[in-house]
Amino acid sequence: MEAVIFIGVQASGKTTFYRERFFSTHVRISLDLLKTRHREMRFMQVCLETQQPFVIDNTNPVREERQRYIEAAKAARFRVVGYYLQSSIEECKARNEGRCENQQIPLVGLLGTYKRLELPSLNEGFDELHYVRIAEEGRFVIERWSDEV
Repeated sequence: MEAVIFIGVQASGKTTFYRERFFSTHVRISLDLLKTRHREMRFMQVCLETQQPFVIDNTNPVREERQRYIEAAKAARFRVVGYYLQSSIEECKARNEGRCENQQIPLVGLLGTYKRLELPSLNEGFDELHYVRIAEEGRFVIERWSDEV
C-alpha cells in the first residue's frame, strides 16, 4: 500500500495535482476538509487499518509535521512517497488571487508557510521523493528527487 505526502506552499497546485494523478486510486486526507488534527488522524488510521492508499494534501512545510505521517505509514508497512510542489511565492500569490474570494489564503498565511518551508529529504523516511512543477501550458512535470541539489 502507498501513503503519499504532499509538500508545498498554499496555491502551489497540490489539490489539482491530487485530482489529476490520485483521485481514482487514493483517499484524500486534508485539513482543509476535515478541520481538525483529530479527524485527520482518525481518517488516516482507517486508511492504515484497511490498507487503503491515501494522500496527505496539506502544506507539510517542516520535517516535524511530515514525520507524524511517515512514522504511522511505515509502522503499517506502507510505502511512503513524497511530492514537493515547487513554486515561487509570486506564482502562488497569482494562483491564490485567481481563486474564489472565499477560498483565498490571506497573504500573511502564504508568506508564513513559505518562510517555514524546509526542503524534504530522502533521509526523513520517504521511499521515493519527487519534484513537481507546473509547466507553462499548465501541465505537471514530475522529476525524481535528488538530495544532492
